[in-house]
Amino acid sequence: MPSADDLLWLAAPCLALMAACAALVPLGAQVLSRGVVFIDLAVAQIAACGALAAAVFVDHPARWVTGSASALAALVGSGVVWALSRAWPAQREALIGLVYVCGASFAVVGASLEPHGRERLTELLAADVLWVPWSSVVLLVLMAAAVAWLARGSRPRLAHDAVFYGVFALTLSVAVSSLGLYLVFAMLIGPALWTRRTTSLPAAFGLAVLACALGIGLSWAFDWPSGACVAMALSGLGLGVTLFSRGT
Repeated sequence: MPSADDLLWLAAPCLALMAACAALVPLGAQVLSRGVVFIDLAVAQIAACGALAAAVFVDHPARWVTGSASALAALVGSGVVWALSRAWPAQREALIGLVYVCGASFAVVGASLEPHGRERLTELLAADVLWVPWSSVVLLVLMAAAVAWLARGSRPRLAHDAVFYGVFALTLSVAVSSLGLYLVFAMLIGPALWTRRTTSLPAAFGLAVLACALGIGLSWAFDWPSGACVAMALSGLGLGVTLFSRGT
């Protein structure tokens, strides 16, 4: 049985995951409705590049420096993706995929230039959710509140490109540095697929929270990496719900 101290320690990662679900589930539904699935990988990877660049050019950067660099990079990357989508709509997925590969390659180069670059890159891909700081929890809660406000109503502001791409970039810059790229991608796409199978947005949020709880439980029980466990649970539950609803 977990002690009171254990439960208090788990409060930060649990709140972070719930806030991330609240922010990323509506954004993921927007991603699928727009048909730009690779955008999350591309923008998330570019946000990771910004964080790595801060570590390369600044010795032991403060968390706000890394976060600012990540947010700025994500906004630039989101703008590039938006421009490509508007200019070449027929080839947008292929072009966005190339942006992702370019960002990933840049991240590998950046990691080679920093003494702890390999460890930083690994953390950005699959972060240890159990050690998420409270400052990141607060930022995720703020982004979740912003997304909820912009997604409300029959004609949500989030449906407008100028709003969506900016909010998407800022949310991913916070989420990737706290939760890792793999978990963020799974949280965006898995629940969004459920909404395409007639699952309501609140139900998709509930399933995402359930998958996060399952992932944290697996990590706690078997001492496995927490971010990878949550990503596997989200992906597994997403595949299961999609396959189960195929014949309904």
